Amino acid sequence: MIEDWLANAYDGMSRRQFLARMTAAGIGLAGFAISSSSIAGEVIATPSAGLNTADGKVLSGDFPVPIYEACPTGAGKYPILVVIPEIFGMHEHIRDVTRRFANEGFLSLTFEPYAREGGVLHLPDIVAVRKVADSVSDERVMADLDAIVSYAKRHRAAQADRIGVTGFCRGGMYTLLYAAHNRDLRAAVAWYGQIKPEKKPGIRKVGPLDLVSQINAPILGLYGEADLGIPAADVKEMETALKAAGKTAEFILYPGAPHAFFADYRPSYRSGFVA
Repeated sequence: MIEDWLANAYDGMSRRQFLARMTAAGIGLAGFAISSSSIAGEVIATPSAGLNTADGKVLSGDFPVPIYEACPTGAGKYPILVVIPEIFGMHEHIRDVTRRFANEGFLSLTFEPYAREGGVLHLPDIVAVRKVADSVSDERVMADLDAIVSYAKRHRAAQADRIGVTGFCRGGMYTLLYAAHNRDLRAAVAWYGQIKPEKKPGIRKVGPLDLVSQINAPILGLYGEADLGIPAADVKEMETALKAAGKTAEFILYPGAPHAFFADYRPSYRSGFVA
């Protein structure tokens, strides 16, 4: 099964037409890993004025994981929000989203999940990207998130007892998994993350639906009804299971929305479904 965005992102175009459109738009990218430019319309680049932004590294085990952080310049303490990237890692759109959340009053952080593998933006196609991403264990990602949250709690601008997480696509799945992993979370928002991902020895033992009983944070799930990779039935099943277990949860299925409807650098973007 082709995960992520390919089928929906073509939005009625052939693969050849899609790639031709990217080339004509002058997109600077390798393969399908679009970084900083829009395909669907306006290029969105959130200014850093009024924000403190910084690149850095957080030690996870013995590896320095690259991070990007943003928070308001004003004195004070801000709730922590960890932004988990989609399958392409910490590219410019994800960094921009991190700034957008900072503008809303968060100490917002994101990271590069595939740094140990050299990243994926340089890879020639989605098959190569998935070969890397699918080799990374959920356990390792949870450990990286633990390290980032620990760093964020010590941050001079952090309101350390208010921690949230949000993520997109692969990051949406990780958001749900992390909500079961870290009991300190106060909220989790998953954007079109798989509910029933493929399980593989050494990579993934369980999916979000298997961990409902371990989730304590309120969950908001944002999904497209026309997502070809995540059946609406799975989304409804997850919400039903959470509520049956006494959890606070709301899952929204946007009518006609494809996968990656928030990604405003792809044809899949649907402005009517997001603020």
